[in-house]
Amino acid sequence: MQILRSVPDAASSPVALTIGNFDGVHLGHQAMLAKLRAAALAHGLPACVMTFEPHPREFFAPDQAPVRLTSMREKLELLRSHGVARTHVLRFNFALAQVTAADFIERILVRGLGVRWLQVGDDFRFGARRAGDLAMLRAQAAQHGYEVEGMATVELDGARVSSTAVRDALSAGDVGKAARLLGRPYSISGRVIGGDRLGRELGFPTANVQMKHNRPPLTGIFAVELRRRDGRPLQGVASLGVRPTVKASGAAPVLEVFIFDFKEDIYGELVCVDFLHKFRDEAKYVDLETLKTQIARDVSDTRAYFAKRAA
Repeated sequence: MQILRSVPDAASSPVALTIGNFDGVHLGHQAMLAKLRAAALAHGLPACVMTFEPHPREFFAPDQAPVRLTSMREKLELLRSHGVARTHVLRFNFALAQVTAADFIERILVRGLGVRWLQVGDDFRFGARRAGDLAMLRAQAAQHGYEVEGMATVELDGARVSSTAVRDALSAGDVGKAARLLGRPYSISGRVIGGDRLGRELGFPTANVQMKHNRPPLTGIFAVELRRRDGRPLQGVASLGVRPTVKASGAAPVLEVFIFDFKEDIYGELVCVDFLHKFRDEAKYVDLETLKTQIARDVSDTRAYFAKRAA
């Protein structure tokens, strides 16, 4: 997949395009991407996505913006896996926020990208003061020579599939519901980095997975599968949080995975951690010996979870 960080002044060839933030790439997003691929194939055009960094809500109100489900790297990898040929990652800044809706259509979509087929969500808004919408895109379609289609809401169990619904499920510890909304287990990917080696001292050495965001959408103790580049799943128990027993208040969250029956050196490797089941929230213990006892209990519970899952 080709990744571009800007829009050219003039398109070299026409495209089929869909626009969105695609945080999490959930079932609703996947339906959009499937429709995009079908239209691109039917029209003989490359399937392209436009997305934004940061999320507009992070730009306008960073303290009120929702936590991210995916880092930009994770999002781009998911888009690639769903058949996107090219992604334009537009820097959302003051200049872009001031572009009028009419100028966005003419200069960015038509002249810069050469859009011939366009798909947006039914509630899509764009341009300065969010003045543009699907009706405006449709009104100008004939003038600029593109087709435009709206994407209806995708529902699961009678409720709208959305990034907010995924966040709510993860925050509540319902990783099973989140997986149904995503069409896959929720995951965090990152490189294995060195830690303070406390787990090793306690008899449970962990792989410390570097996270790109300091506000993960879930915390606690989980049964997980850690996947290396070859895709082979390694079972284990993960702790995601601020480690209140050993760290002062305000510490950054850490993702640590104790991999069962594994002794290889994987420092520096890019891995993906799938969250399969939540056992409990983080807790602060009176001393390290009590923490060690609880970790042993978590390991036992997780092994039992995987044994039951395999039965």
